[in-house]
This record gives sequence, structure tokens and C-alpha cells, in this order.
Amino acid sequence: MRVLVTGGAGYIGAITTRTLLDAGHEAVVLDTLEKGRREAVDPRATLVVGDVGDRAVVSEALLGVDAVMHLAGYIEVAESQVDPDRYFDNNVTRPLVMLAAMAEQGINALVFSSTAAVYGEPESVPIEEDAPTIPVNAYGESKLAFERELDRATAEHGLRPVRLRYFNVAGAWPDGSLGEAHDPETHIIPRILGALVDGKRDFEVYGNDYPTPDGTCVRDYIHVCDLARAHVLALEHLHAGGSGDVCNLGNGRGYSNLEVVRACSEVAGVPVQVTFGPRRAGDPAVLVASAARARDVLGWAPQRGDLELMIADAWVWRQNYMQ
Repeated sequence: MRVLVTGGAGYIGAITTRTLLDAGHEAVVLDTLEKGRREAVDPRATLVVGDVGDRAVVSEALLGVDAVMHLAGYIEVAESQVDPDRYFDNNVTRPLVMLAAMAEQGINALVFSSTAAVYGEPESVPIEEDAPTIPVNAYGESKLAFERELDRATAEHGLRPVRLRYFNVAGAWPDGSLGEAHDPETHIIPRILGALVDGKRDFEVYGNDYPTPDGTCVRDYIHVCDLARAHVLALEHLHAGGSGDVCNLGNGRGYSNLEVVRACSEVAGVPVQVTFGPRRAGDPAVLVASAARARDVLGWAPQRGDLELMIADAWVWRQNYMQ
């Protein structure tokens, strides 16, 4: 298959593109390079520098394409709370142009990068796909709003979307050749490892008064390579005639922020002194996935689900490629 990967120069996008190509498919990457890195794009892919909201660029990029993986978008929770309009423009309004171009060219297979943030504060854990969707931040609201647009496009144009609701993504390509490189970095594992590389031995955790065993947020972590495989499996599910669906992607186990700090310290072999700051706006206390549907529908199961392994892969990337 020939696949358009939006956001394919970003952290998840670049690793998904490589995984897609390794599976024998062709890839066209569409990325503004605002957040992504040109050097992260696999040389086997065709890179188109442009925006999903530019109809002419998207229409040309879609020529000869069989399916779309839509990973482009803004992802920072705290930033979304400060500037929600920017998030809705980038995560909802602009991708609608892409959906219209897909309908015009008769492309109905779409794998969408959604998020566990659509659930908000869950009523129970692990979270299943039919749990209430009540986001507590603008990022989650924007992703849920686009999911609703996918429902509309399904009814009107026969779109077949697989919505993958990610939990916390971590790790790097095992040899360290691709990894997370956001600027500024807001995710906890690369923040800790980056601080250690820079010689810092103290780390601030956002909030220690959550209703959790140690007072810090609890999250379910998934290796980025496991996530990338799920995208390819979702694409192949659609290619085989499968219907659209919603699948959580996680390991089904939660780790608190303090547990993550300790694991990073052990992997790096460096002690870390924890300090506590205020809560970060829009952070739910606990997010842990039920990923049974991904196993049943896509035949997916994590292969690198150990937290220390995710951190070890990220540590190789951080030491060798981010200095």
C-alpha cells in the first residue's frame, strides 16, 4: 500500500513511518516541520513539506495513495489550556480540509492518532473504549472534536477510521537512531533523562496531592515501537476490509510519577533528588488502559512493555543523539 503519513517527521510519526516501510509499504510524509525534524524522515519515504489545511498540497500528496495515517497535531496539555483556539484550529479545523480531499479522491481508510485525554477523569480503571468521554483539557477536547468529525465523515462519505487512543508514549528505536526531541520538552521521561545528561540531579514533579498511593499522577506507558506496530496493524486491518473502530493503546499497568523518576535513576545509574511543584493544569490523576480491543480487533500485543526497557531505549537515544 501507498500511505500518506501526516506528521511523519515527528517523534511518533517518524518511527511509525519507518515501521510502515519495514513492513513493505510505501510512505509519503506530509509535515510542516514546525515540530518535526527533516532528518528524522526515513530516506525511503517521499517528504512533502506542507500543512494538512492546505487543500492544494494535500490533494497532490494524496495522488496514488491508498490510505492515510493522521498523526499531525499539537499535543501539549498545558499549552492547550493557555491557547485552546490554536489547538482547535490545528487539531480540528485544518484536518477537515484533509478529510474533504480524501472524500474527493475516494480514499476511505484512515488511522487516526487520538489520545487517552478524551476520557478526562475516568470513572473506573482500566479504561475501556466505551467509557464516558469528558476531557478536562483543551487538548483532549480538540481530539474528541475531531473524532466526532470522523463519525460525520463515516456517515456522509463512507470513511472507515480506526481511532487509536494513546496512553503515555515512551522509548526510542532500540538502537537509539530515532527518539523523542520536542522543544521544549514536557514529557516526564525525556525531561528526567535530559536533566541527567546535563548533569542535573534534582527534578521537579508536578503535584503530590493527587488521590493516588503516593500523591503523584499515575500513567500507563507504551513503547513507541509497540505503538507504531499498532498503526501498521490498523492499516492492514482496513486494507483487508475491516471496519472502523476505536482502540486504546497501553500496557494496562499504571506507574506514578515518583515510580518513573526512580526507574529513570536506576537505568541511568544516577541518583535523583525529587522536589514538588504545583499541579499542571488539565492533568487527570490516573489514566490506565484496557487494551483488550486492540488485541482482539488488530491482533496487537506489546512486545516492549517493560517500563525499564522503554527508559533504557530512551536513555541510549538521549546520550548518543541529543547532545
